Amino acid sequence: MNRCRRIACSDIKSGLTIIAFSRVKPPTNCRRCPEAARFLSRSHATAVKPATGSDAGEKPRLRAIDLAQKVQQEKSKPPAAEPSLSGQQKRVMELKRFSLQLQHVHPNVLAKHLHKSVLYQDKDVVVINKPYGVPVRDDSGATSISSVLPVLSKMMDGMKIKSESQLLPCLRLEKETTGAFLLARSEKVVERILDLHRNNQVQRKYWVITVGVPVPSEGVIDIPIIEREVTGSRPHYKMALSPLFRMNDAGDGVTKVRAHRQAQAAVTKYRVLDSSSGCSLVELQSFTGGKHQMRVHMALALTCPILGDHKYSHSSKLAPQKLPERVLGKLGLEQSKIRYLPLHVHARHLTLPGTHGADISVSCPLPKYFTQTLTRLRLSLPDEKDR
Repeated sequence: MNRCRRIACSDIKSGLTIIAFSRVKPPTNCRRCPEAARFLSRSHATAVKPATGSDAGEKPRLRAIDLAQKVQQEKSKPPAAEPSLSGQQKRVMELKRFSLQLQHVHPNVLAKHLHKSVLYQDKDVVVINKPYGVPVRDDSGATSISSVLPVLSKMMDGMKIKSESQLLPCLRLEKETTGAFLLARSEKVVERILDLHRNNQVQRKYWVITVGVPVPSEGVIDIPIIEREVTGSRPHYKMALSPLFRMNDAGDGVTKVRAHRQAQAAVTKYRVLDSSSGCSLVELQSFTGGKHQMRVHMALALTCPILGDHKYSHSSKLAPQKLPERVLGKLGLEQSKIRYLPLHVHARHLTLPGTHGADISVSCPLPKYFTQTLTRLRLSLPDEKDR
């Protein structure tokens, strides 16, 4: 009774938790503190419960050997059957994979890929194989070629801590263009290359696949271009032709018109390398640096837009390129999925004078999606045709 009184008067008031042991006999009557008596009765009942009863209610422990057997059984199970995809669905998936594989990666991953894709290097310049969809510069802070050049420079210099080497972009390539991209190792070299480019001493040849066959098969397009606003449900800006001549009212000749102040000179040389299935493999050479110059000349001057050019296939709206049924069948696509078709423009050859007299000439291999399209359209490369 005295033990019960001490508990009731001290510990209950202080709020402490009381643990009753099995050797303490639970009080059946406490005149001074009935709450303490009830609490001790419940605690004692819990404490004196047999240990075997508590173990029986718990799950058996999983032994290491049991866990190993369970993992082994999971590995031995046959893989779940994946839903079967149609040929068209597989084609769309592979096009998306080819065109998006390096657009949303960590900068170090892109730098490592570019390091593996170096085509030529010396003490002044480096030529890399630019991947599809990665911009040369991006002011928004997204991953771009320029943003990873410091890391690429360190990789090429053996990851030296005190390395002072640098890489600077020289000649611009569009985001959707693949192929040979020129980098300089100093500001002085950049200035020299830009001077060579202004004097047409840097030769860049592109391979494109066009929808349609250019006529004549070889020629030079000399039509200025200008940026204009396209009104409608989706207003936007795009480049357009700004010719210096137009047909006269009689329709039997041309009349010279006044040049627009904002028009840019644009000269493109083209040559058809092969034609099949209503499409062509064309070699282009730009003598001026107009924005989207080659795309505008092919789509609007020759009415043979580049395959995958969803911007200039329509002159007055923004919509996926419209392809003939025959071409869709060859490509294994439906018109509703044509938006996944990437732009087929590849910087194939780069030639420029070297600092020690010998010219630097680099040829860049075609990306996989480009070669697959050539195969589907039965277009042959020049070297294969000449054999």
